[in-house]
Amino acid sequence: MRVADNWKDYELIDTSRGERLERWGDIILIRPDPQILWDTPRKDPRWKQAHARYHRSNTGGGQWERYRPIPESWQIAYGDLQFALKPMGFKHTGLFPEQAVNWDLMAGLIKKENRPVKVINLFGYTGAATLACVAAGAHVTHVDASKGMVAWGKENAVSSGLADKPMRWLVDDCVKFVQREQRRGNTYDGILMDPPSYGRGPGGEVWKLEEQVYPLVAECVKLLSDDPLFFLINSYTTGLSPSVMQYVLGTLLPENSGGHLSADEIGLPVTANGLVLPCGATAMWCKHKD
Repeated sequence: MRVADNWKDYELIDTSRGERLERWGDIILIRPDPQILWDTPRKDPRWKQAHARYHRSNTGGGQWERYRPIPESWQIAYGDLQFALKPMGFKHTGLFPEQAVNWDLMAGLIKKENRPVKVINLFGYTGAATLACVAAGAHVTHVDASKGMVAWGKENAVSSGLADKPMRWLVDDCVKFVQREQRRGNTYDGILMDPPSYGRGPGGEVWKLEEQVYPLVAECVKLLSDDPLFFLINSYTTGLSPSVMQYVLGTLLPENSGGHLSADEIGLPVTANGLVLPCGATAMWCKHKD
């Protein structure tokens, strides 16, 4: 498992009875996590000192219960990057801290290249990966269907002092944008995608990643440049194993692509016991083995 263990402003303090105890800067939150099957003793006093807890509803969704005052929004840092956080529906805060292990990987690959690197970030959310790549020297195209998430990403860029760096922020359907980029003849050296596990299209059609991952990757591979650097697929879908994603990527990459193909779970270290909580998976092809 690849572990995001370089955080200072975020900490996974403990896990027990289906919940995470987390520190986001100075704010302590308790959030549900279906993977936490164990009933271990809650020895850390911060279980009883949390600012807020997210409760899932049996009918879907849920709500935050606030125990102590918390700001509407606050910031944490990862290196030189600054991210705004706020409690949202479906337990989210605007950041997936386990993805830091991928930010570091891509930044390292970009920095090793003595050339301009073009990256596209699909389903880019609030732009953490976009900013990590931009800070490393890449030109990044960020695409997400949510206007609010793209606006949030732009705010993070300003906070991180990167607003004047080469990047495009686009509110668009990712698949349709990829197809238009093909017609325009645009290519990218790095492709990153973090597609949702489940969703509904504009016509109400159901979208499931397990059923769509192969055609999605097939379209995106067509955007790779003649000298590609990386292709990363993230997944939080329990029914889609890292090995399956690796196989999909391996079958669709050009036969002469060379490089290194791999897949693994990513996770966060748990302070209470030194173990690692799995938090999704990444399949990747890299020009150079990291």
